[in-house]
Amino acid sequence: METPFAFGKIVADQHFTNRVTEVERLTNNFLMGANTIIISPRRWGKSSLVHHVAGLVQKNHPHIRFIFIDLFNVRTEAQFYQLLAKETLKAFSTKVDEILEQSRRFLGRFIPKITFSPGPDTDFSLSFDWEEIKKEPGEILFLAERLASARNMKAVICLDEFQNIAFFEDPLGFQKKLRANWQLLQHVSFCLFGSKRHMMMEVFNTPSMPFYKFGDVVFLEKISRDDWVTYLEKGFRLSGKSIDRKSCELIAQLADNHPYYVQQLAQLAWLRTSGMCAESIIHEAFESLVMQLSMLFHAATDGLSTTQVNFLKALIDGVEHFSARRNLEKYQLGTSANIQRIKQALVEKEIIDITQGSVQILDPLYAWWLKHFYWK
Repeated sequence: METPFAFGKIVADQHFTNRVTEVERLTNNFLMGANTIIISPRRWGKSSLVHHVAGLVQKNHPHIRFIFIDLFNVRTEAQFYQLLAKETLKAFSTKVDEILEQSRRFLGRFIPKITFSPGPDTDFSLSFDWEEIKKEPGEILFLAERLASARNMKAVICLDEFQNIAFFEDPLGFQKKLRANWQLLQHVSFCLFGSKRHMMMEVFNTPSMPFYKFGDVVFLEKISRDDWVTYLEKGFRLSGKSIDRKSCELIAQLADNHPYYVQQLAQLAWLRTSGMCAESIIHEAFESLVMQLSMLFHAATDGLSTTQVNFLKALIDGVEHFSARRNLEKYQLGTSANIQRIKQALVEKEIIDITQGSVQILDPLYAWWLKHFYWK
């Protein structure tokens, strides 16, 4: 029997839950051609949200095409342009002949090398002479505009892990090139999303940066506990098993409403359930999940300095005023000036997040492991 819960991949259909407000907001932006920036930690469902809304929009508005690009493994401008050109051609074509024709028509001056892979899916690799691209990158950056205009269509370019452009050789110069070209497009809008809040905020919220005020900024929140309860009850029921509301609340509580962990914990509990899911099953599944992750948590902790680990201990203990003398001494945090450096290092390692002055550990299971195992 197929599990009713999904994690570790883009979820859709019955696995996609709630996000009613966000779905409406993104839908309106896509239809109006407004740019959107989505910011949230990893595994909170950004990609699933964008793909879900794109599917809804394209179903009802076939004249809008979506171009999906994941920058997770992209580290150079050359890789970026190749991927952008490839995915743009794919979004407007489903046949080999069409891809070749569009490539000749719109990218002819670069004489791109196209290699098709055998199989039922139309997949191909694309390569350019980087020296030629450097002379006129606008040819690639305007490709979606030209294709959409020629077909009387619109396009939305969706760039995942957008903050990774910071790893390019000249990130500021690259941003200037993007903004200078993209602000001229009439048939193309953008959905730029990323998981490193501090890097995304620097790009989109700093007045001196090229992408300042580029679009509607959406800070994705966790899904509410009530919505998780409804979703979990339905998942168990439709699969021929059952669970009561209290147990659903326990799953959401233990996972701290974290989308990835709620789905994962629900699946582990579901697999252990033959009829009715009891709270004892959920606790057993939760401890099993933490133990699965224990080695990763150990490795993450071993990579921290002593003062960084001490800071996490203070955070777990509920300390708010880290610079107070008694806390500096109790947790051996050094001087008050050192606190900001510790916070910045932990933010860059994606261990903590700071929102409106409030500090929290991003991974709720890591926080639980620290409290109940590491410092027990």
